Amino acid sequence: MLDRYDGHILGLATADGRRVVIGRWLRSPWPPFADVMTQDVGGRRTLLAPHRDVADEIAATYVFDDVVLTPVRVTCDGTARRWFVDAGPLTADVTIGDRTPLGRLLRAVPRPLARSRTFATLADPVARALLPGVRTRGSAGAGRREWYGATDQHAVVDARVTWDGRPCGDLLPAVPPVAFGFSSVPRRPTVTTVRTTIERPER
Repeated sequence: MLDRYDGHILGLATADGRRVVIGRWLRSPWPPFADVMTQDVGGRRTLLAPHRDVADEIAATYVFDDVVLTPVRVTCDGTARRWFVDAGPLTADVTIGDRTPLGRLLRAVPRPLARSRTFATLADPVARALLPGVRTRGSAGAGRREWYGATDQHAVVDARVTWDGRPCGDLLPAVPPVAFGFSSVPRRPTVTTVRTTIERPER
């Protein structure tokens, strides 16, 4: 059985050491939703999810120290170049810049191919070599397998993030590795258009 999630993954880090990964899922087994994975400077990993079913699915796939159920809202301006995130203890105002060199390469790949498990499998050794910490396939836990098929990518050029009402500081130019699962996010702050495919074992 295959579950497919089509949307965006945005990764960034702030001056206080916080890493933030925002998933904005437009098509999935559930109605459209967003979630936030965040890791603080001490390494504590927190999932912010909008309801229990989503939280249970994500927590079965990745590793967290805390799981918080809270409304997670991601809205965009008319150009989709600015994201406004409101997720319980976290808020973010993120500005999206130009397409990255990798984004231009991904756009040249036919979309059905780029989103396929075959392409993700072939791309995995290349991603490992060019993007330290990034993998495009791996274990999703409980006997499941997962593939990331990216089709586009843009740079994140500015972000104003707060945690529990306190500013997290300036956007960092590099994102330290995150420790939620088998893959990290790109080392530069980016938003990637992606299809995530999870294969469940037959019962």
